[in-house]
Amino acid sequence: MRYDFDTPINRRNTYAMKWDGGEMIKEFGLTERYDEDTIPLFTADMDFQVAEPIVEALRRTVDHQIFGYTIAPDAYYGSIQKWFSDKYDWQIEKQEIIYAPGTVHSLNVAVKAYSEKGDGVIIQRPVYPPFTSAIENNDRVVKNNAMIRGEDGRYSIDFEGFEALAKEEDTSMFIMCNPHNPTGNIIRPDELGRLAEICRENDVIIIADEIHGDLIRIGESFTPIIKTTVHTDHIVTLTAINKTFNLAGLHCTNVVIPDEALRTKFQEEQGMSLPSPFTVAALIAAYNEGDEWLRQVREYIDGNIDFVIDFLTREMPKVKVRRPAGTYVLWMDFSGYGISEREVHDRIYNEANVLLEDGRMFGPEGNDYQRICVPSPRSVLEEAMNRIKKAFSDLH
Repeated sequence: MRYDFDTPINRRNTYAMKWDGGEMIKEFGLTERYDEDTIPLFTADMDFQVAEPIVEALRRTVDHQIFGYTIAPDAYYGSIQKWFSDKYDWQIEKQEIIYAPGTVHSLNVAVKAYSEKGDGVIIQRPVYPPFTSAIENNDRVVKNNAMIRGEDGRYSIDFEGFEALAKEEDTSMFIMCNPHNPTGNIIRPDELGRLAEICRENDVIIIADEIHGDLIRIGESFTPIIKTTVHTDHIVTLTAINKTFNLAGLHCTNVVIPDEALRTKFQEEQGMSLPSPFTVAALIAAYNEGDEWLRQVREYIDGNIDFVIDFLTREMPKVKVRRPAGTYVLWMDFSGYGISEREVHDRIYNEANVLLEDGRMFGPEGNDYQRICVPSPRSVLEEAMNRIKKAFSDLH
């Protein structure tokens, strides 16, 4: 079937965080203004209906009318195994998969399971803010191997700096984001192999957040880090259906841990965690029958990305942005206007009434940047971009 991503769907009064969570969003300090006219493009979920096979599976679950304690059956694990085998030639054993109720939750469990208070944990800023909070809120120390931004806007890894941090005695972990949020960079297989080898040589455990791996541009390719090395006993991979199939509200992350000792530590730290019947039904349907929807949504997201980049090139050329290889976020550099970050924020969030994410949230390397999430109907993006253009019209 052909899916309609163009028609806006009213998500207000449906408990949607981005559309109904204004007071909470203001309390978090993301914005000062949030009202019924706000266009929220800050959080990484889609304003699109999910694949019909998923809806049908959830209807069958509702029709059963019993929602008790739930286990993941063999079909759950088999669906995961088939997806990663077909897409990435990654053969995952059933016992290697641990269900967890979220990726941020899993990051915190991993930090506590694999490091001690005071240990150093490597991250690569600018990066998703919960990486930093998972470290600092658990009394560990951030070791920042900042990404290097080239003149063309592409980010690369400072391998010399990374190896120096890995060699430090108190470094126990590396939390990796690939595809990288917010830059959209996909780490090449040779680079992944080099990271894996450096970490293995220095007894550093890798937590690989790969939840955007299915959401890459048409023509690009993604390789899980575990496929780039024969040594997998120091790698923990976070996978999820939440980004790929727009199912964040069902709380489903699957943590893949080949090494039995690491797996046991994670399970002991997490404790018992059971999925809901809706989560089980949705995952099986998504991985078994969601491929066509994903193909169509990727094409639409690619179109949205091109629309925003073309708009900025024509109408706001002082904003620099590079087409991301993966994810559905754009990392926009507003430094060309020569005004303060506060003024950039005020013009977008308060005057235009468009809610993005200030780049400073991703680390000091994000100063002067704004992150926008684009999986919304094209007309919504067009309205948001026109509002932003108008708010900067005196500076063009």
